Amino acid sequence: MSTETKNGYMLIFRGTDWHKGLSPEEMQQVSGRWMAWFKRLTEQGKAVAGNPLEREGKVVSGKNGRVVADGPFAESKEAIGGYFLLKVDSLDEAVAIAQECPGLPYGAKVEVRPVMAQCPLSGEAVPEAQLMEATA
Repeated sequence: MSTETKNGYMLIFRGTDWHKGLSPEEMQQVSGRWMAWFKRLTEQGKAVAGNPLEREGKVVSGKNGRVVADGPFAESKEAIGGYFLLKVDSLDEAVAIAQECPGLPYGAKVEVRPVMAQCPLSGEAVPEAQLMEATA
């Protein structure tokens, strides 16, 4: 039994400094294109969720989560800047949507990953899979 969903994919936007060097007007134009892209995907029923992520946060590690450090510390070109959760028919369709990302010409990268319908360890459905079913 496969743990991959039939049609759930996550676009993970990498690169938090892609906008460097853009004028405020250019940044506003790119942001507008990005929002229009997300709105279109949402209206088509292809985007289920999505948000940018703050740059700062905490990294929890160690036994019992006792180590809490400022982070993440990934290079800004590799740091995760946000995500979209897609409900589409194939990986190819998710990749085609990723290729429309307005940040690509400025150095952003989009990672496309299938979302598992079940946790391989517990066999239980994961919240994203439940969200996909609720929007079906």
